[in-house]
Amino acid sequence: MAPAPGGGPLVIACALGIERFALRSGDRSGATGPLTVLRTGMGPHAAERTVLRTLRDDPVNRGAAVIATGFCAGLASGMHPGDLVVADETRDAEGRIVCTGTGVLVEALAGLVRDRPGCAIHSGPLTGSDHVVRGAERAELRAAGAIAVDMESAATLRSATRVPRDGGRGSHGHRPVAAVRVVVDAPEHELVRIGTLRGGISAFRVLRAVLPAFFEWHRSLLLPWR
Repeated sequence: MAPAPGGGPLVIACALGIERFALRSGDRSGATGPLTVLRTGMGPHAAERTVLRTLRDDPVNRGAAVIATGFCAGLASGMHPGDLVVADETRDAEGRIVCTGTGVLVEALAGLVRDRPGCAIHSGPLTGSDHVVRGAERAELRAAGAIAVDMESAATLRSATRVPRDGGRGSHGHRPVAAVRVVVDAPEHELVRIGTLRGGISAFRVLRAVLPAFFEWHRSLLLPWR
């Protein structure tokens, strides 16, 4: 794969092996530079350790843009497995805003949704947790404004924005980050096991199909008006 001239590195971070498998089996032909599909492990602490190590110690990825992705729990009524969540705000488990998102990804994912009847894009706050959230706790998060929850996005993006893009030899600079998640269960479609239920299979297929949109977002970073 020959990267496009001027393309920088991109790290796509996910927690689980099945998520990494979906992403690595997608169409990688649109990458504009070095691509790393990084499995962080489950939970915020694992995500923080892995992302910090990758961005600090790997010379290829010191200046990388970072996308946090994988599966999530949808909190809003009407969500379905396979729907996409583009975070316009990413919060940690304490409700603190880690970063704000980008509308470019909504535009980039619109074509994917058109090709998949029944799949929808939801944009809004994505909140973090240090454990699997169920029942009444989900309702509380929804009441606080979140539309989805996962365990790694906030830690991934917070870690990414803390590491200087020059590897620690100067100012932090601006590292582009974003979070896009695929709903694997929702209030009316609670998941038991990812690999055996129809909802899990739908989410897997959508996650495998999102790479071109990630590459379009990455290319947009090279444009002077972005």
